[in-house]
Amino acid sequence: MEWLNTAEVTGMTEPAIKVGSKLHIITRRRFETDIRRHFIGEVIAISGELQEIRGYAFIFKSGMNEFKKLPELRIRIFSVGQEGFIVNKLPEDIAIESLQYRLVEKHFVVTNGGTFNLDINEFGGGH
Repeated sequence: MEWLNTAEVTGMTEPAIKVGSKLHIITRRRFETDIRRHFIGEVIAISGELQEIRGYAFIFKSGMNEFKKLPELRIRIFSVGQEGFIVNKLPEDIAIESLQYRLVEKHFVVTNGGTFNLDINEFGGGH
């Protein structure tokens, strides 16, 4: 989508997503039984509508009611402007390796255990 590479639509002075942006990406589920997949990473390249992002995948384990971080660092290609993704922009100074999910008062929160907390319950987090 053009809005990823231009400030014209939002009135911002720079692109909304650029190399170095850190993102929390939720893949929307189409069916209740679909696996809940999240990805947290840093944009390392952009080509048109595609973003190459290096980071970590998280999978929801319903039996344990938790998001499990897969240990291997991976590179994924997204088109985050496409339907099917909910994208949160993270602070650029956050260390993505330090981020984890915690259940706080029945709400899933992405946190670094200190100064950063992102409540994701509004996006269908945990029940």
